[in-house]
Amino acid sequence: MLILFFGAVSFVGAPYVPSQKKYIKRVFKHLELGSDDVLVDVGSGDGVVLRVASRFGARAVGYEINPVLVLISKLLSFGDRRVTVSLENSWSAKFPSETTIVYAFSVTRDERRLLKLMQREANRLQKPLKLLCHASPLQSIEAADVYEAYHLYIFHPLQLKKA
Repeated sequence: MLILFFGAVSFVGAPYVPSQKKYIKRVFKHLELGSDDVLVDVGSGDGVVLRVASRFGARAVGYEINPVLVLISKLLSFGDRRVTVSLENSWSAKFPSETTIVYAFSVTRDERRLLKLMQREANRLQKPLKLLCHASPLQSIEAADVYEAYHLYIFHPLQLKKA
């Protein structure tokens, strides 16, 4: 039953693929993530990205549609005041006004939705937002930085006409 549930959830969002701490730590060090940052993880899974971001001093907000993963994430992050996890569909979420960087395990099929989400939020917040993608690089926008398997993109308000 649990496998069926995880499979059904992957039709709405990306499949659950746990991120590895050692790679996340390296890219966050490379980006100099710190206490001035608020990281949003779209599809935060078990919350490993959130917990690593918190260790770098950043505030971390996760959106996850799988209630089992939200529970696991909340349990593993218990007591960390810089980590917040919500049972919410990230495609319709509104990022905190302090958001500086968004993390996504990107899959090619969701590129258009991810571009729309980022541009919508950059427009709404009226400030540039960074997007750190792991896995599939975006095809329709050029990366500002590439580090190992991570691609960093910057979205400025009113940047993409078709978003």
